[in-house]
Amino acid sequence: MAGAADLHGPLLEQTGAFGGNALLLTGPARVGKLAVAWAVAAQHNCTGPKGMYGEACGACHSCRALAAGGHPDVLLVEPRATTTTGKAARRKLIPIGAVLSGRDKTREYETHVFEFLEVRPTFARRVVIVSGAEYLGPEAANALLKLVEEPPHRALFVFLAEDLRSVLPTIVSRSARLSVTPATDRAVESALGRAGHTPDPELVAFAAGRAGVLDDPQKVGAALSDARDLTDALGDGLLAALQAAEALEKRFDPGWHPEALRFVWRTLPPHQRARADTALTALQEGLEAYASPSLSFQVFALALRDALGHA
Repeated sequence: MAGAADLHGPLLEQTGAFGGNALLLTGPARVGKLAVAWAVAAQHNCTGPKGMYGEACGACHSCRALAAGGHPDVLLVEPRATTTTGKAARRKLIPIGAVLSGRDKTREYETHVFEFLEVRPTFARRVVIVSGAEYLGPEAANALLKLVEEPPHRALFVFLAEDLRSVLPTIVSRSARLSVTPATDRAVESALGRAGHTPDPELVAFAAGRAGVLDDPQKVGAALSDARDLTDALGDGLLAALQAAEALEKRFDPGWHPEALRFVWRTLPPHQRARADTALTALQEGLEAYASPSLSFQVFALALRDALGHA
């Protein structure tokens, strides 16, 4: 939604002039690391006039290809978090098969890093974005290091991680490190306005400067509304609480609803907030363990009523 230059312009001034082989972008979840990485890829392949921060023009053939999601010189590598049954797995991992096709026994990855880099760039520079560098397995990291040290055709690696301490030291030592920090509330409000959205104070507060929250403000707003509805229903009686939990089950998004619930609970007394958080953690663990969703949400509603003193 919001462009990286809107919220992280000064950072792009540094990345645009970067001539090394690898960047490591660190920062909290949803702060906008991936948006910055895409902006870096655009910078290094843009053929038009750059903006005030050195950001890509957005109008040349390369920029249009990137916006359409089919840029030939950019590869995104992400950890796999699904099992062979299609259900969410507890442990994320970027395996060696993401790097070498011969090691991708189950064909999880359509494009592999080594083969991708063998081809000369269509525009200026091939860019490999590794989202979740902390999930690189040792074999995959070692294979990547050989490419990072001597990248074919001047390729650029952009590693993303929430916690620098979780990234293998060999990756850290070979990368230029940059921190992606939260933007100001005013910048978030301006970005929402430019995208045609009303700068809702609750959404701005929930975002806390994290650009990733602005990618889908309608979805975030719906999660916040669902969180308020459930919390309000807890005091209206057991039947209302169970009905609200059933409604939440139908719309539950593990990417947004847990954080929305914790945000709504932020004004509760500490002891109630702690007990509510314990109930939410139990719900998440139950869903990850493939427990009955309907039963899990019913138990969740009962635990919340007890946590908030409505039992």
